[in-house]
Amino acid sequence: MEAKNPFDLTGRVAIVTGGNGGLGRSMALGFANAGASVAIFGRNEAKNAAVLAELQAAGVRALALRVDMTNDSERDAAFAQVEKALGPVHILVNNAGAGVFKPALAETREGWQEILDINLTSMFLMSKTAALSMLNRKAGKIINIASMYSLFGSGGVPAYSASKGAVVQLTKSLAIEFAPHHIQVNAIVPGFFETELTAPIKAMPLYREVVQRTPAGRWGNPDECAGAAVFLAAPASDFVTGASLVVDGGYSVY
Repeated sequence: MEAKNPFDLTGRVAIVTGGNGGLGRSMALGFANAGASVAIFGRNEAKNAAVLAELQAAGVRALALRVDMTNDSERDAAFAQVEKALGPVHILVNNAGAGVFKPALAETREGWQEILDINLTSMFLMSKTAALSMLNRKAGKIINIASMYSLFGSGGVPAYSASKGAVVQLTKSLAIEFAPHHIQVNAIVPGFFETELTAPIKAMPLYREVVQRTPAGRWGNPDECAGAAVFLAAPASDFVTGASLVVDGGYSVY
């Protein structure tokens, strides 16, 4: 590898969608600490501003943009704005997503389509936009965030499970197509992490069930996902593509 430090991201520009909280925030800060310039996309402007301040405190160039990932014009304009302000994008993390607990018999066509639009279609379109830019430099990293429900079935979340299962297959397809252009496409499959979104689960039986099944004996800290993202974004992973890297404390071993 050319870089003395194969995990050094100095001179790279990264976009993290859904980067204003939870795993997205931790990955964005992980990139910043590795030397990358970082742009985050999110719909909550107050949360965007808070994470932007953290990125700037890390001493890197940073940008936070309000983006609805299902809006084609907003998404494309934001990507162009990042390249104008920070330079060509080297790293894309497709982290933005949504999930609703709704059984199949209660799900509507509109609800089903909304989840697929956010979790899958916007990921594909964002990856396509980034790849077209990366082709010019014959190098790039695309990281898609999957889910435990990419691996396991679950009643009550059919749309979310279907979309996240498709993320793994999309990752493999893009990895094959983009490999001749030296663009690596991989997925991170997170287990159960302590985030703002999962906080209500602490009061549910599911919380203890996850702890009991996880060999590590606990839920993950969001910062524990940052290292996997830095690895997949760095020269260290130049010969890794089409992979799904599970970060779950051993939950999926059983």
